[in-house]
Amino acid sequence: MRYLAIGELARQAGLRPSALRYYESLGLLPAARREGGRRVWPAATLRRLALIRMSRRAGFTLAEIRRLLDDAPDRGATRQWRELAERKLPELDRVVRETQQLRAAVAACLACGCMNFTDCELLSAAPAAPAAPAAGFEQGPEQGPEQRPRQGPKQAGASS
Repeated sequence: MRYLAIGELARQAGLRPSALRYYESLGLLPAARREGGRRVWPAATLRRLALIRMSRRAGFTLAEIRRLLDDAPDRGATRQWRELAERKLPELDRVVRETQQLRAAVAACLACGCMNFTDCELLSAAPAAPAAPAAGFEQGPEQGPEQRPRQGPKQAGASS
């Protein structure tokens, strides 16, 4: 069986090594084997990471994904996947509708052409909308290291 060191697995999966350690701590990945003090996983772990990524893109939480992966060897996993997917579809439909509304609002703003935020009639007619987190930066305990915005380097002696 071929094993990949944490750095190589992360590179091939398009993740940071910290994300793999985080997934391992949550039980999404099996415990890594140690070779020379470094974590290594079977190369087949790439397929599991692809499933995690696809599930995250579909809007599943890490807790939901863990339940699916925990039950994967069971015959009940297919039923559970179907139930989760059926519950997720209306949520995805809502996200699509909201995204289409946002797109229409941006297109209307561009079509207006005034680019005068003080006097724009489109802005004065717009209802207040709750602030949404930026795409890929949702809030919640399931947020993994690969989703957190990176902090820039701190300036020594900088004052505000």
